[in-house]
Amino acid sequence: MNNEQPFTVVVAEDEELIRSGLIRKIKKANLAIEIIGEASNGKQAIEIISKQPPHLLITDIRMPMMDGLELIRKIHSDFPSIAVIITSGYADFEYAREAMRFQVNHYILKPIKNKELIDALQTVKNNKQNEIVHTTLSVESTVEQVKQYLKNNFKQDLNMEQIAAKFNFSSAYLSKIFLKHTGEAPSRYVMKLRINQAKSLLQNQPHLPIKEVGDHVGYADPYYFSRIFKQNVGMTPSEFRHG
Repeated sequence: MNNEQPFTVVVAEDEELIRSGLIRKIKKANLAIEIIGEASNGKQAIEIISKQPPHLLITDIRMPMMDGLELIRKIHSDFPSIAVIITSGYADFEYAREAMRFQVNHYILKPIKNKELIDALQTVKNNKQNEIVHTTLSVESTVEQVKQYLKNNFKQDLNMEQIAAKFNFSSAYLSKIFLKHTGEAPSRYVMKLRINQAKSLLQNQPHLPIKEVGDHVGYADPYYFSRIFKQNVGMTPSEFRHG
């Protein structure tokens, strides 16, 4: 990873002493790893990851509220690019083995040995360094696909949760990468598509009622359409048509 994109980690462990000890070991390893969040249960981990997806999640198997297995399932579904290391005691081996079905990168038994942890971290980090160019290209490709989807469907009642699900991401993460690569939020992008189409209809179809223009571009409420149009164009649809 370069200086602009540090290798980032979220740690999920319900026992505070174990969690703080694990974080301390990671920092002492001097592998240029940045811990961007720590959680005491899976629900907290998801909240952190949704706001800022890391390169790696290290999680215990047994935690309250949302255990590690459920957390791993959700990560596998919503954030497939995140690497996962699971930790557990001997008693949870069968449970942990089930988690390995979700493309977990490493499984470390407690008590965690320094060398085993460092080896796992180094392996995951090296793999991510090799993947980063391909990952960047994949993200750019995803954004282009989302843009095309929005261009094809901007007249519909769009829901970011549904759109994100089509591309196997959370809505928060998809919005983040879309903003990063286009410079604007998906909602803003859709609004511009609608306004530009409305302007075209107003100019080229002078007899089409303004209410129908709004309907054609995805604004069923004519008052809301007029307000949004004026905010973006500086005049009402009627003024634009006759201007």
